Amino acid sequence: MAATVRSSVYDADLWDLQSAMAEAPVTQERPVLSDLDELYFDCGDLPMQEDGILTPDQMIPTLEADYQAIHRVRKDKEAHGPTGDLDLWRDSDMLEDFDMCQTETLTGSAKAVSEQTEAVRQDEVAQRTTHGYGMCIVDGLKEPKQAKSNEAEVLQKGEEEAEHLSEKSEPKLAKSDDVETVQKEEEEKAQHLTEESEPEFEEGQSTQKQQATERKREYKQKFDKWARRHAKIVTDEEIRLMKPTAADENLSIRELMRKAQSQIITDPREYQLELFERAKKQNIIAVLDTGSGKTLIAVLLLRHIIDQELESRSTGKKPRIAFFLVDSVALVFQQYEVLNSNLDQAIDCFCGDMNVDMWSKEKWQSQYKKNMIIVCTAEILYQCLMHSFINIDEINLLVFDEAHHAKKNHPYARIIKDFYITEDDRSKRPKVFGMTASPVDVRSDFTQAAKQLETMLHCQIATTADLALLRISVSRPNESIAEYPRLLPEYETDLCHTMKARFGDLESLAKIYRNAKEATSELGEWCADQVWAFAMAEPEAFKLERKVEKAFSKCQDSKPVEMLDDEINRLREAQKLVLEWDHLEPTASPRGLSSKVLVLRRYLELIFERPTDARCIVFADRRYTARLLKELFAKIGSPHLRPGVLVGARNGQPGDVELSVRQQILTLNKFKKGIVNCLFATSVAEEGLDIPECNLVIRFDLYRTLIQYIQSRGRARHAESKDVMRGFCESLPADRLLQGDEPDWEATLDKEKNLRFYIDPKSGAKLTYASSLVVLAHFVSCLPDANSTPNYVLSAEHGQYTCDVVLPESSPVHSAKGRPSSKKAIARRSAAFEACLLLRAGDHLDENLLSTHHKQLPAMRNAHLALTLKKSSNYDMIIKPKIWEESRGSSPEALYMTILSLEKPEHLGRKSQPVALLTRTRMPEFPSVLLYLQFDKASNLIFNSVQDSFPVFTGDLAKINAVTLRLYKDIYNKKFEVNEPAMSYWFAPVVTNFEEFKGRRNSRDLLDWAIIDYVSENEAWHWSIDCPPSELEGRYLVDKWDGGRRFWSLKVLPHLKPDDPVPHDAATHRYMASIIDYSVSLFPKARKKAVWRKDQPVIYAHRIVHRLNWLDELTEKELNVNNTAYVCPEPLLFSAIPAPFAAMAYLIPSAVSRVESYLIALEACDMLGLTIRPELALQAITKDSDNTQEHREEQIHLQRGMGKNYERLEFIGDCFLKMATSISLYCICPNANEHTYHVRRMVMICNKNLLDTAVGKKLYEYIRSTGFSRRNWYPQGIRLLEGKGVNKADNQAFKHQLGDKTIADVCEALIGAALLSYRDTGNMDMAVKAVTVLASSPDHDVVQWADYYKLYTKPSYQLAPASAVQMNLAAQIEQKTGYRFKYPRLLMSAFVHPSLPDHGGIPCYQRLEFLGDSLLDMVCVNFIFHRHPDRDPQWLTEHKMAMVSNKFLSAVAIKLGFHKHLRFSGSKVEFQNREYAQEITEAELEHEGAPDYWTTTRNPPKWLADQVEAYLGAVFVDSEFNFKEIERFFDDHIRWFFEDMSIYDTFANNHPVTHLHNHLTLSLGCSNYKIMASAVPNAAGGGQWGGE
Repeated sequence: MAATVRSSVYDADLWDLQSAMAEAPVTQERPVLSDLDELYFDCGDLPMQEDGILTPDQMIPTLEADYQAIHRVRKDKEAHGPTGDLDLWRDSDMLEDFDMCQTETLTGSAKAVSEQTEAVRQDEVAQRTTHGYGMCIVDGLKEPKQAKSNEAEVLQKGEEEAEHLSEKSEPKLAKSDDVETVQKEEEEKAQHLTEESEPEFEEGQSTQKQQATERKREYKQKFDKWARRHAKIVTDEEIRLMKPTAADENLSIRELMRKAQSQIITDPREYQLELFERAKKQNIIAVLDTGSGKTLIAVLLLRHIIDQELESRSTGKKPRIAFFLVDSVALVFQQYEVLNSNLDQAIDCFCGDMNVDMWSKEKWQSQYKKNMIIVCTAEILYQCLMHSFINIDEINLLVFDEAHHAKKNHPYARIIKDFYITEDDRSKRPKVFGMTASPVDVRSDFTQAAKQLETMLHCQIATTADLALLRISVSRPNESIAEYPRLLPEYETDLCHTMKARFGDLESLAKIYRNAKEATSELGEWCADQVWAFAMAEPEAFKLERKVEKAFSKCQDSKPVEMLDDEINRLREAQKLVLEWDHLEPTASPRGLSSKVLVLRRYLELIFERPTDARCIVFADRRYTARLLKELFAKIGSPHLRPGVLVGARNGQPGDVELSVRQQILTLNKFKKGIVNCLFATSVAEEGLDIPECNLVIRFDLYRTLIQYIQSRGRARHAESKDVMRGFCESLPADRLLQGDEPDWEATLDKEKNLRFYIDPKSGAKLTYASSLVVLAHFVSCLPDANSTPNYVLSAEHGQYTCDVVLPESSPVHSAKGRPSSKKAIARRSAAFEACLLLRAGDHLDENLLSTHHKQLPAMRNAHLALTLKKSSNYDMIIKPKIWEESRGSSPEALYMTILSLEKPEHLGRKSQPVALLTRTRMPEFPSVLLYLQFDKASNLIFNSVQDSFPVFTGDLAKINAVTLRLYKDIYNKKFEVNEPAMSYWFAPVVTNFEEFKGRRNSRDLLDWAIIDYVSENEAWHWSIDCPPSELEGRYLVDKWDGGRRFWSLKVLPHLKPDDPVPHDAATHRYMASIIDYSVSLFPKARKKAVWRKDQPVIYAHRIVHRLNWLDELTEKELNVNNTAYVCPEPLLFSAIPAPFAAMAYLIPSAVSRVESYLIALEACDMLGLTIRPELALQAITKDSDNTQEHREEQIHLQRGMGKNYERLEFIGDCFLKMATSISLYCICPNANEHTYHVRRMVMICNKNLLDTAVGKKLYEYIRSTGFSRRNWYPQGIRLLEGKGVNKADNQAFKHQLGDKTIADVCEALIGAALLSYRDTGNMDMAVKAVTVLASSPDHDVVQWADYYKLYTKPSYQLAPASAVQMNLAAQIEQKTGYRFKYPRLLMSAFVHPSLPDHGGIPCYQRLEFLGDSLLDMVCVNFIFHRHPDRDPQWLTEHKMAMVSNKFLSAVAIKLGFHKHLRFSGSKVEFQNREYAQEITEAELEHEGAPDYWTTTRNPPKWLADQVEAYLGAVFVDSEFNFKEIERFFDDHIRWFFEDMSIYDTFANNHPVTHLHNHLTLSLGCSNYKIMASAVPNAAGGGQWGGE
């Protein structure tokens, strides 16, 4: 069943509501929704209109009530403090009763809500008092958080707990020499307490995710409940009420018919009842005038048959169904509406345009079960009977509309001959009822023709016994004959004479010449010249050229292409002559018009000389006559005459107008409404179509058959109407009963007695000569060959014809030979019949004569290729790059150096010294990393990878290792074992002026060996009381008993003493009695035993904030930390590490974390065989939140400081993947159709395929989903002796949760990274290789760009000699675009519309359009991606849509004049091209060439955009796959439109989802919301509104 996706807060379809809300005045009391206000509005319990939809006036007060309720809860929250009660209000059990913010609860229970909220709040306060934890709102989720309290109180509590643990665990020491042991134990406990209180990402993460999952599930349940309830509101009645307001042009054929007022039977006339009674007793053909209500007699009969059927079914008999058969598509819908308006049983209608010929037996049987009546074309029923989808004994009534068509091989006749009369049991035959205005449609003896019709339909012709009753009920027109002077003989006008003299030898113009010459007599000189003007107008001239080219390509005699070129050139000369001819305006005089036209004008003037409601139809035999008369009277008719034309839909002669069924109905609607009051029509208006009553019907060309007379007379049904015709004798008997005996079936079937047939013994399906052509054509259409058709080859011998049918190569039967016949048609059918028998014998046709071969789609269908955003799994994650593990195990003899230095060292706030990262292997050139050093001060950390290694001399490694371990101990409070072979890397200071010596000396000399020697030999700098104050300044101080306390010493304060009180500006510490007390971190028990010097100096210092992640901006807490300190030197350790070196060493964790991420990313690329720049490789595998792919959604668990995530690279990588696979498919499948291209490409680029490839290669291990971790940056391989994590295993397995789509997106991002890594050179080889690796398909097996062209084999149509027409086209296009085609026939293919089945062997543009679409996407994405480097993919996608939209590309096509060169078939294409070209040209002039002028027009026909894309595909192929030509076209013809993308914000925002986002954020002030979607059944039965 069709499904409609709805996604909104109320309903995405109700834009009027949103507009009303945006415009509604906001009172001061109305609060703006904040990011904590997440509401699911619902209209389920509000007062509704009768159709179930809230009006904006009803909805806006409801929203106001919602706001006020929220406001009350907020005030309650503010009154009682930040206790999380708003979140409790949303998440408590009360929410079930609250039911998604219903108005009743909001308005009636606000007080109860407040009271209940207060009760819950008090309970929470009690819990927090007991346990020390409260509830806080974090991004709309609850999570544990340390309760706010005074910092000193917390530290004091920690001290007491530690003291309690100390008393229970440590022995009592009496000796003074045990103080050091006590101090060491106290230091470890204090360190443990400090580290345990440090924030950690990993801690609490699982709890947050679990809570988030529960909340998502809760929202999903709410939304599903809302969607189910809302789906019930959207009913057929709602849609039905909307349709009458829609314009006719936007309605389908069925809705156009339904909108018309159908006649409903209220009081049947006496003659209708009389014929109804006859029809109940026997099969009849009701012969009544047009407009006398024959269809309503059928309605009465159907009611009677249905009543009988219901009784029959109640007794358990086999169900049967009635068929109402018509001869045209328009009548299907017209008669369906009449029956549907008058019958209360299930009824449906079908025609070939609905693709019912592809339905299965089960599909048809389901229609038979649910309907009592089916209205359809006769061909539909014939095929159903032939395939045995239904049997004749399962039909209770056959109604033949316009029954006079039942002759020869018409489907009416075939149904009777092949299935009706072959049923021997007459009780199983259905009743037959025919309807016609005349039983005769021939020029011969109508009595004999009527007898043949009776025999064919097994009926008796009948009319009312009393014709007077009919004349009373049905207005009979006054008939008269208009006489006009004898017409002049045919002659040549000046234009006609000139054309004959210059181009008389052109066979293609012969028919136009004859028509123009005839028109001089029938219509007049002006009309004769207009015949030439119509035929040589631009679209018609194209038709002539195509006809000539087609005839030339089919000619069996080999003729030089120069002959074709010459004829085409002469046709163009003829066109130019006609277009430049001076066509005078027509005058109502014998000189310009024929006497016949002048008489017609006199009659029309009588009717339309003054304003009137009269209607008139003028019948003509030929379409061009109807068109000429319409154009003529538009110029010379009275002001009150509004002419229109009504002709058929089939292709006619050059200059003929064509109207589709839909256009015919629209024209008739205009005629009914009086917009058109004079129709110039051909025979299409004579039969069947419901045309309103007319005051005047004129046969400009006299009828040729009796039925033409009767039906045209029937159009004059107005009470005061006239019929200008010659008289007619009614020769039938009084009761119109011609024959009462049984029909002579033997005589009827005598002609077909020698034609064989086949009945399948299993199903009863019947194959005849007549049906074999259809069966074989359907079989061939199911073969994989594109555009395949059976090829019939006739040969004549001894006065008889024999036919061979040749099937495509993929057919299991390649050919069949028919039996000889005296007629070509029978010979063709015989060959088809023999082929069908062979196919059935080989089980290539099933028992229903349907093909057992079907065009095979890939095993993975589109419906199974997408991945859900929600599905995720736990995968292994690599924490450390493999290079560390692979290089460990031995002491290195040489080391490589990567120097870490700051681009702006002054932003660190203190002096720093560069640091060297020393490794066994050379590190790649890493890009710089932005570090956030202070508030509003950042600097790039620069990595300088030194090219050459330096030798490690004896003792060097031990010193460097000692320095590295000292850094870990003094700065990070971690003590590792001494194990040089197990070290992954080392750190060492670098001389500050290393840039001066880099490259000019041994890289070993870049290290500051003085510091290395000192630090490796000394654990600390030893302070003494005699040290001058200057020696104490600028030092790095370490608190020996508190792992979290480190200081920068600034200066000595001589005026302060150790016992002085701590100055008031000092940072809070748990001991504040005095400065010496402040300086010592020992616990009370150990403090009592410690003795300190009273004469030591006091140092003014800055306490160092324990910050390891410099990749992210400072948090508010870090910014507000007071770091002022006053300390004494004796209790502290003066680190041997110089302060500048230590300052830089604090940045090492961030540097190592990013370096390791780069290395893991590069290892992922190595695993895939790709060479990508490090920064792009890392960006491609970085997922920085749980919902990275959900643009503009609030990011869940955002990992700050990870750098750019993959989403932008995924955007451009997805586009390149589409282009690369499109090029490959175009090359390796040159004959595939567009559908095959799309499906095979989808299989390659779908997320499921990418996921499968990535999982197979374990790409998930390399994806970075967590930010900086204070635990994981430390080196692996060496054992931790002291510090947190001392007991943890070194080789722990790490897992991370990844969504399926995330992994697929990373694949596309890697393709994007491979593309951008070589952007400067324009080389796309690495991106091509990435597609091959990640798409993992035999349909894309190339590793460099040049391989594409090697795959391509030029087709024969491209290599064939170009005609003058094609050369001329290439020359014209070159002038417009600047590109010269080497293969003009390739260019011609880009301009061949699919409506043209054959154009001299040149295929239509669909294949090139498929290729060009992907090329255009790529060049547009390249532009917008690099032009807007800071825009997110959502914005890029929305604005890219403007660049590749049909609307814009159509404007480009018009601007370049592509539409003038389109080869097509049918007037629809020409008409829409002309209309849009005029509109877009006027828009450009009106907007004075503004770039966005194209946005102001209506939607254009799609083929204009297809032309541009196909042209780009042709350029690409012709230029041997040179993408620079595509870029040149973009720069020359597209780029200037989009230099300023801001002018397309409105265009981009028209996307429904974007519009809703903007409405919620900008109009309503929401920032915490979620848009959800759900599929619900389509309420409109029979398809979406406006479609068939």
